Amino acid sequence: MSLTIAQIRQHLSHLSNAPATHKDQVDKYRSLLNNVLSNTGDNIIEALKVFVEAIVNENVSLVISRQILSDVSTQLLPDLPDGQSKQLAHFTLEKIQPRVISFEEQVANVRQHLASIYERENNWKEAATVLVGIPLETGQKKYTVDYKLETYMKIARLYLEDDDPLLAESYINRASLLQTESKNEKLQICYKVCYARVLDYRRKFIEAAQRYNELSYKTIISEEERMTALKNALICTVLASAGQQRSRMLSTLFKDERCQSLPEFSVLEKMYLDRIIRHSEIIQLDAMLQPHQKAKTIDGNGFTCAKKYIYKLIMMIYVGSTILERAIIEHNLLSASKLYKNMKVVELGRLLSIEPIKAEKIAGQMISEGRMEGSIDQIQSFVHFKTQKLLPIWDKKIEALCYHVNHIIELMSADPALRDWMNKHLDDQMAF
Repeated sequence: MSLTIAQIRQHLSHLSNAPATHKDQVDKYRSLLNNVLSNTGDNIIEALKVFVEAIVNENVSLVISRQILSDVSTQLLPDLPDGQSKQLAHFTLEKIQPRVISFEEQVANVRQHLASIYERENNWKEAATVLVGIPLETGQKKYTVDYKLETYMKIARLYLEDDDPLLAESYINRASLLQTESKNEKLQICYKVCYARVLDYRRKFIEAAQRYNELSYKTIISEEERMTALKNALICTVLASAGQQRSRMLSTLFKDERCQSLPEFSVLEKMYLDRIIRHSEIIQLDAMLQPHQKAKTIDGNGFTCAKKYIYKLIMMIYVGSTILERAIIEHNLLSASKLYKNMKVVELGRLLSIEPIKAEKIAGQMISEGRMEGSIDQIQSFVHFKTQKLLPIWDKKIEALCYHVNHIIELMSADPALRDWMNKHLDDQMAF
């Protein structure tokens, strides 16, 4: 026999006023809930709303309300279809709100479940917003370190999926304060993965590459995941701004035998050996980039300026450059600085396959940031690269050898007999 809404209200009113022990009342409420689920048909959601509204009423003891709401949040909601479950979850949160302090654990369970539904629907922002509502730090309930750490990382991951790295970074920073307290190794690995992704999305590529490289050595994760981490480390290194930090990372990866099996190794090799990379050689690498790594940027490093005329100049120079294109241009410029003493700006632009004014601006920025040694003569339109000693250690050894030879000659010259012998042999060598 189907139950009507009026009958359900009557049963609930009777239960709230009936004298009984807490255990008996809990059993009766559970029995009524099962009856509602079995005998309300198409009106099941409306019937469950009436049930939930009655349960959170102040007339019902907190001991009973908490137990029944725990059943609703952990057993009932997951068993309902997503559409009905989402509708009932929102209604439950709305009705609990005035007494949320009394039902923190139940609210957390409902929000976790609701976030899972939004995640299945690829509604990343709503999923993250729902989880943010859990009072992990400000509530009365004391959550475990692992629970808070896992929730913060989940929020950060959801914001990354929604392409909001700024909010993701704020929550991964909260997780960073907890991860040292956790003994759960899997959670610590998840934290490292999430943190590396945040750095990647924030275009802090060298830091991200270092984190990915560390993950590639963790035996707790599968071989496939380790190789994925290594591949991400390689890609982030390629995308990083040219300079000493990237050179060290290139050296680390080039010496890692595992990298030789990656399709991106050819680009890594050329970068490590300071060879010029042609545009056609990066097409394959570009296809492997994630969407956020293909973004266009004004100068490749987030440069901005408030003055309109400077902004227009920068836009004229840099619009159209992707992160990868900018990284390759900087690499080729650094390689050119080791091959040439100087170069006309026009020829430099031709070598880099960009406009001369753009080549001059990039060279100027790299020099000013200390990532390349040199100077620019704007009157003569020349870029002068500082000459570097290719073999400084060898030069020092030769210098030391010459110093010792001179010292020996001075000692021999101090002895008259040896001096005569030495002069005779030197005369013979000159004659020869």
